[in-house]
Amino acid sequence: MTGPVEASGRLAGTLITLDGPGGVGKSTVAGLVVDMLAAAGLLVHATSQPSRASLGELARHGTDTYQGMALACLCAADRHHQLACEILPALREGRIVVCDRYVASSLVLQGLDGLPAQVVWQLNHGIYRPDLSIILNGDPQVIDARLRARGGHSRFERAADNSQREAGLYVHATADLQNKCWPVATLDCTTDPPGTIAAAIVSLVHQALSEKSPACL
Repeated sequence: MTGPVEASGRLAGTLITLDGPGGVGKSTVAGLVVDMLAAAGLLVHATSQPSRASLGELARHGTDTYQGMALACLCAADRHHQLACEILPALREGRIVVCDRYVASSLVLQGLDGLPAQVVWQLNHGIYRPDLSIILNGDPQVIDARLRARGGHSRFERAADNSQREAGLYVHATADLQNKCWPVATLDCTTDPPGTIAAAIVSLVHQALSEKSPACL
């Protein structure tokens, strides 16, 4: 199995995904990236996973109810649906889609539930490969302090050892994505403020726009 590489070729737009442990500042950074790209005159579509559709809301707010394979199937089904109804149409229009969470988050969160990465890939078979997958990470103690300050949004984030486990699993997820020929960039968010991280990502996005590479089959 070579991973979820789409068979229909690349679309006109550019898919940028951001993943990272809870508390790393990902959603704040994603918002700043969208604002910076829009300010540069680029057509940007901001979205997140789980989606805001009914299925996504069920996955987002159901982590206490659903676990293991049940939650993995919910998240994968929502991703397939969101791609078909929202993300791929935006890409066909030539937009830059900035997605807060994507497959790396599933590899990590479903990994916390004990599911092997191979199962996650199987559930996500056929999804669209990002033009750039950004992984935000950092010192687990610093991330945990931020997470406790804002409060956990799920049973994963409420776990006492969440930051340590997530940070470690994102290292493995990064290697997994790279092994499947996904274009991946990692940024350390331990000390740099969100604006600095966002500016670095925008620079990477401009590079991706100028170097749109073919899918690695």
